Amino acid sequence: MWTSIKRVIKAGVVNSYRNGFVSLASVLIMTVTLFVIGSVIFLSATLSASLEEIRSKVDVNVYFLTSAKEEEVQTLAKALRTLPEVKEVEYISRAQALLDFKKRHENDELTLQALQELPDNPLGAVLNVKAKEPSQYEGIANFLKGDSALSSNTKNVIDEVNYYDNKTAIDKLSGILISAERLGFGFALLLVIISISIAFNTIRLAIYISREEIGVMRLVGASNKYIRGPFVVSGILYGVVSSLLTLALFYPLTYYLGDSTENFFSGLNLFRYYLAHFGEFFQILVGSGIALGAISSFLAVRRYLNV
Repeated sequence: MWTSIKRVIKAGVVNSYRNGFVSLASVLIMTVTLFVIGSVIFLSATLSASLEEIRSKVDVNVYFLTSAKEEEVQTLAKALRTLPEVKEVEYISRAQALLDFKKRHENDELTLQALQELPDNPLGAVLNVKAKEPSQYEGIANFLKGDSALSSNTKNVIDEVNYYDNKTAIDKLSGILISAERLGFGFALLLVIISISIAFNTIRLAIYISREEIGVMRLVGASNKYIRGPFVVSGILYGVVSSLLTLALFYPLTYYLGDSTENFFSGLNLFRYYLAHFGEFFQILVGSGIALGAISSFLAVRRYLNV
């Protein structure tokens, strides 16, 4: 059995070497296919980073009356943090809110002068609430409308919740995020299917050239496994070489694009991402290459074996 396995592997390697031009074409096509698969991973990462950046820009602010005590504000912040929809709650004190206001209007002298003439800080404390998903802000707003949230010792301490001012924009953003995720997945799936189809047909063409050799082997009594084996080995060899070539191509490409993507995609540096996830890329691309080569060869030879 071991002797037969060694013969099959040797025949597969020799066939790949003999049909140099066909082997080169198969490797190049599979490299393109694996390059598309790898690009889909990068596309998914950049899309996720972009959507996460958009999500981080959406929030709801809870403005409190100037008479609200810090304990009352902190109590509501604690209650909000217990909600499953809430990702983060930031407390902004009255003093900090005043400093932020002055910074935003540092070039508006009239506003700053009017502020100095006031006897006391006119701004109340603020809670900045971020949800896990934009679609969950409505539930948070409904909680804030409830009696348990709006009142403390039967006295209303909330001045305004700006969710309803931004509701239209938040709803539109939620729709955009869902559509972008679906479109990105559909586009990536389409690219992968097209690339795999091209690679499969290329390997079928390579085996078509050897159809007469397969017929002769059938006539002399060779088993189906022995006939199919060398072609499957060749397909696996194409997949391994193609995956290693693809991994090598991604290194200079991501290095060149790294700084540009970091500035454009919310701090995502493709080169650092590639190095950090190189093990995953290696497993996915090598595994995909071997599977694609072996399965394509297996199915293509099947036609000429009449089984």
